[in-house]
Amino acid sequence: MSFTPQHLFFDDVAVGQQWMSLGRTVTQADIVNYAGLSGDFNPIHMDHVFAATTAFRQPIAHGLLVLAMGSGLMVGAPLMRTLAFMGMKEWQFTLPVFIGDTIRVRSEVMAKEERARGRRGVVTWKRILLNQDEKTVQEGITVTLVEGRATR
Repeated sequence: MSFTPQHLFFDDVAVGQQWMSLGRTVTQADIVNYAGLSGDFNPIHMDHVFAATTAFRQPIAHGLLVLAMGSGLMVGAPLMRTLAFMGMKEWQFTLPVFIGDTIRVRSEVMAKEERARGRRGVVTWKRILLNQDEKTVQEGITVTLVEGRATR
Protein backbone atom coordinates (compact mmCIF):
# COMPACT_ATOMS: atom_id res chain seq x y z
CA MET A 1 0.00 0.00 0.00
CA SER A 2 1.27 3.44 -0.87
CA PHE A 3 0.73 6.61 1.10
CA THR A 4 -2.46 8.44 0.15
CA PRO A 5 -3.32 12.15 0.27
CA GLN A 6 -4.99 11.40 3.65
CA HIS A 7 -1.66 10.34 5.22
CA LEU A 8 -0.29 13.17 7.34
CA PHE A 9 3.25 14.50 7.14
CA PHE A 10 5.42 15.29 10.16
CA ASP A 11 4.52 18.95 9.64
CA ASP A 12 0.77 18.26 9.88
CA VAL A 13 0.66 17.21 13.55
CA ALA A 14 1.20 19.23 16.71
CA VAL A 15 2.11 18.37 20.27
CA GLY A 16 -1.09 17.69 22.23
CA GLN A 17 -3.20 16.49 19.30
CA GLN A 18 -5.13 13.27 19.95
CA TRP A 19 -6.84 10.62 17.86
CA MET A 20 -8.95 7.54 18.65
CA SER A 21 -8.68 4.42 16.51
CA LEU A 22 -11.39 2.15 15.27
CA GLY A 23 -12.18 -0.88 17.44
CA ARG A 24 -10.99 -4.47 17.10
CA THR A 25 -12.67 -7.38 18.87
CA VAL A 26 -10.38 -10.13 20.17
CA THR A 27 -11.53 -13.62 19.15
CA GLN A 28 -10.58 -17.11 20.24
CA ALA A 29 -9.23 -17.63 16.71
CA ASP A 30 -6.88 -14.66 17.26
CA ILE A 31 -5.53 -16.28 20.43
CA VAL A 32 -5.14 -19.72 18.82
CA ASN A 33 -3.44 -18.26 15.75
CA TYR A 34 -1.07 -16.16 17.87
CA ALA A 35 -0.18 -19.19 19.99
CA GLY A 36 0.69 -21.11 16.83
CA LEU A 37 2.75 -18.23 15.48
CA SER A 38 4.59 -17.43 18.71
CA GLY A 39 4.80 -20.88 20.24
CA ASP A 40 3.24 -19.56 23.47
CA PHE A 41 0.74 -22.22 24.47
CA ASN A 42 0.57 -21.21 28.14
CA PRO A 43 -2.64 -22.73 29.58
CA ILE A 44 -3.78 -19.29 30.81
CA HIS A 45 -4.43 -18.54 27.12
CA MET A 46 -5.36 -21.95 25.72
CA ASP A 47 -7.00 -24.14 28.38
CA HIS A 48 -10.50 -23.07 29.40
CA VAL A 49 -10.64 -25.61 32.25
CA PHE A 50 -7.31 -24.44 33.70
CA ALA A 51 -8.17 -20.75 33.17
CA ALA A 52 -11.40 -21.24 35.17
CA THR A 53 -9.22 -22.01 38.22
CA THR A 54 -7.31 -18.71 37.95
CA ALA A 55 -8.15 -15.23 39.24
CA PHE A 56 -9.37 -14.37 35.72
CA ARG A 57 -11.88 -17.29 35.60
CA GLN A 58 -11.44 -17.52 31.82
CA PRO A 59 -8.65 -17.50 29.20
CA ILE A 60 -6.89 -14.20 28.61
CA ALA A 61 -5.33 -12.93 25.40
CA HIS A 62 -1.54 -12.87 25.19
CA GLY A 63 -0.26 -9.44 26.17
CA LEU A 64 1.95 -9.31 23.09
CA LEU A 65 -1.00 -10.28 20.89
CA VAL A 66 -2.97 -7.32 22.23
CA LEU A 67 0.08 -5.09 21.70
CA ALA A 68 0.35 -6.32 18.09
CA MET A 69 -3.35 -5.64 17.50
CA GLY A 70 -2.91 -2.21 19.03
CA SER A 71 0.03 -1.58 16.73
CA GLY A 72 -2.20 -2.27 13.76
CA LEU A 73 -4.87 0.07 15.10
CA MET A 74 -2.24 2.79 15.64
CA VAL A 75 -1.59 2.85 11.88
CA GLY A 76 -4.92 4.58 11.33
CA ALA A 77 -4.98 6.82 14.39
CA PRO A 78 -3.87 8.98 12.70
CA LEU A 79 -2.83 7.95 9.19
CA MET A 80 0.80 9.08 9.03
CA ARG A 81 3.57 8.92 6.44
CA THR A 82 5.57 6.69 8.80
CA LEU A 83 9.00 5.66 7.55
CA ALA A 84 10.14 3.63 10.57
CA PHE A 85 9.12 2.45 14.01
CA MET A 86 11.99 3.52 16.25
CA GLY A 87 11.07 2.22 19.66
CA MET A 88 8.86 1.76 22.68
CA LYS A 89 9.33 2.96 26.24
CA GLU A 90 7.64 2.44 29.57
CA TRP A 91 5.08 -0.05 28.19
CA GLN A 92 2.70 -1.41 30.81
CA PHE A 93 0.15 -4.21 30.73
CA THR A 94 -2.48 -3.02 33.21
CA LEU A 95 -5.57 -5.22 32.73
CA PRO A 96 -6.29 -8.56 31.05
CA VAL A 97 -8.04 -8.76 27.70
CA PHE A 98 -10.61 -11.50 27.25
CA ILE A 99 -12.18 -13.20 24.25
CA GLY A 100 -14.93 -10.83 23.05
CA ASP A 101 -13.28 -7.65 24.35
CA THR A 102 -12.98 -4.80 21.87
CA ILE A 103 -9.86 -2.66 22.02
CA ARG A 104 -9.17 0.82 20.66
CA VAL A 105 -6.09 3.02 20.81
CA ARG A 106 -5.91 6.65 21.87
CA SER A 107 -2.83 8.35 20.40
CA GLU A 108 -1.42 11.69 21.53
CA VAL A 109 1.59 13.56 20.14
CA MET A 110 3.94 14.11 23.08
CA ALA A 111 6.94 15.58 21.24
CA LYS A 112 8.31 16.30 17.77
CA GLU A 113 11.90 16.69 16.56
CA GLU A 114 12.66 17.78 13.02
CA ARG A 115 15.43 15.93 11.20
CA ALA A 116 17.24 16.28 7.86
CA ARG A 117 16.13 19.88 7.26
CA GLY A 118 12.47 18.95 7.38
CA ARG A 119 12.64 15.92 5.12
CA ARG A 120 11.60 13.82 8.09
CA GLY A 121 11.01 14.07 11.82
CA VAL A 122 10.73 12.00 14.97
CA VAL A 123 7.33 11.88 16.66
CA THR A 124 6.97 10.64 20.25
CA TRP A 125 3.48 9.29 20.99
CA LYS A 126 1.56 8.44 24.16
CA ARG A 127 -0.48 5.33 23.30
CA ILE A 128 -3.30 4.03 25.47
CA LEU A 129 -5.09 0.79 24.58
CA LEU A 130 -8.64 0.85 25.94
CA ASN A 131 -11.25 -1.87 26.22
CA GLN A 132 -14.96 -1.50 25.49
CA ASP A 133 -15.48 -0.10 29.00
CA GLU A 134 -12.89 2.66 28.37
CA LYS A 135 -10.53 0.99 30.86
CA THR A 136 -6.81 1.09 30.09
CA VAL A 137 -5.47 -2.39 29.29
CA GLN A 138 -2.01 -1.30 28.06
CA GLU A 139 -0.16 1.98 27.72
CA GLY A 140 3.20 3.43 26.93
CA ILE A 141 5.26 5.54 24.60
CA THR A 142 6.18 4.84 20.99
CA VAL A 143 8.59 6.70 18.73
CA THR A 144 8.28 6.88 14.94
CA LEU A 145 10.16 8.47 12.06
CA VAL A 146 7.77 10.34 9.77
CA GLU A 147 8.21 11.89 6.33
CA GLY A 148 8.30 15.70 6.25
CA ARG A 149 6.92 18.07 3.63
CA ALA A 150 10.43 19.20 2.63
CA THR A 151 10.65 15.95 0.61
CA ARG A 152 8.06 17.34 -1.80
